Amino acid sequence: MTKSTSEQFRCPRCGRTYQSPVYSFIDATGEPELQAGVLSGELFVRECPECGLRELIGSPVVYKDENCLVCLSDRSISVEGLEGLSGRLVSNVGDLIEKVKIFHAGLDDAALEFCKFVTRSEMGREVQLKFLRTEGVDNEIIFTYPEDSQMQLLAVGFNVYEDCAAIIGRNPVIGESLHGLVRVDSAWVEQFIR
Repeated sequence: MTKSTSEQFRCPRCGRTYQSPVYSFIDATGEPELQAGVLSGELFVRECPECGLRELIGSPVVYKDENCLVCLSDRSISVEGLEGLSGRLVSNVGDLIEKVKIFHAGLDDAALEFCKFVTRSEMGREVQLKFLRTEGVDNEIIFTYPEDSQMQLLAVGFNVYEDCAAIIGRNPVIGESLHGLVRVDSAWVEQFIR
């Protein structure tokens, strides 16, 4: 069951004190409006009713739906009962939203992180790729990344993702590292590349 509290905030711009909901557990199973609020980011934003300043709420939160459990925390956490779910640990709201998008699209985040690694290598530079969506009849994977103060779009063939998924499937050590609540990001990928 979803859990939230109403917390008091002081606007840094105008000084007004106001209440805003803060979620500690979001169970979006069977509640598409909660999933939509996570995917849009709206559940993680508070707005001053006086001046309209919008700020990100970065409090620890656990998100759960029929595909995944994603925990926003700066600490390692041990959880039980993840059978059938992918458990992920993230350190910021943007990463939580990206993980939910990935699982919502029916993709494997581990294969996608390997796909990001391959794509950055082919680009020949270090960029922060974020999954946006799949697109077209060939299910191209669309990534975004910041460059020159603008967000760029980059399409990657689905075959790259499939090749990365096959690499994971052939390497039991990689598969074993995905049990429990795991942080799957570029650092996770690099431990298998060295």
